[in-house]
Amino acid sequence: MTTHDSTQPRPATNGGQTEATETAPPTGDGASPVGFLDPDDCFTRPFCQTPFVREHLVRIDQYDLLETELSRFAGVVISSHADQDYLYRHRDVIREFLDSGGVVVFSGHLATRWLPGAEPFVPRDIEDHTDYVVSEVTSHPVFDGVSMDDLTYQRGVAGFFARGHNPPPAHATAILELPGGEPVVYVDDETTDGTIFAHSGNDLIGFGRRETSAARVPRQLVSWIRTESDVAVGGSPEPLRNGEDRR
Repeated sequence: MTTHDSTQPRPATNGGQTEATETAPPTGDGASPVGFLDPDDCFTRPFCQTPFVREHLVRIDQYDLLETELSRFAGVVISSHADQDYLYRHRDVIREFLDSGGVVVFSGHLATRWLPGAEPFVPRDIEDHTDYVVSEVTSHPVFDGVSMDDLTYQRGVAGFFARGHNPPPAHATAILELPGGEPVVYVDDETTDGTIFAHSGNDLIGFGRRETSAARVPRQLVSWIRTESDVAVGGSPEPLRNGEDRR
C-alpha cells in the first residue's frame, strides 16, 4: 500500500499530464470533467501518460486531495493502488463530495472503511478456474457490449478480474457476480446523496489497453459518470495555494 509523509513536498512525476491544479481539459461535448485520484506509483504512472487520460480524465495527486475542489468534477475515479489509510483519515472529504451528488468509482480490495456503506474485502474460496467466472446479473451501461468471458479471462487465464468481493450494503444493486453470488461490481445510490460504483478487482479505468470487448469499459465508465452525476459543476479546478498544507 502506498504511503506518504504529508509534511514533505512531492515532486511532479506525472509526465506533464493535466492535473486538478490546472484547468480541466475541455471535452468534445462540453461535458463535466472526471478526476482520477492517482497515488503516483509504478502502476498508475504509465497509465497517467496515456492519450486516454489526456482526453478523458484530470489527474489528481492523491495527497493533494484536501487542496482540490472536488465540486468541480462530475465524478472521481479512485485507483486500486490508492493509499487507503490516507483515504480513511480524510473519508469526510469523500463523503462530502458524494453528498453533493458526485459519483465515486473505486476498484480494488477495500482495506479500510473509507467508502460509505462498504465492508472490507472478503476473498473467495477457490477450487478451480470456474470459481472466477463473472456473470452479469443487472445490465449496466458500463458493460454494454462487453463479453463476460473477456472480463473473466485475460489471455486465457482467469482470476484477474475478481478474487472476492467488498460486501456492499443490503440496498446496493449488484451488477456483476461470482458463481457464489458474491457481488464483485455494485452500485449504491442510497447510502449517500451521490452514487458509488465499486469493483473488487483491478482498475476498470485501465481496461482500455486490452484487445477484447473489455476495452469498451473505460470510455463507457467515464460517459456513465457524467450522465449519473448530480454535481452542479462550474468553472475549473482551483489551483493549489502555495504553502498551504491541511493534511
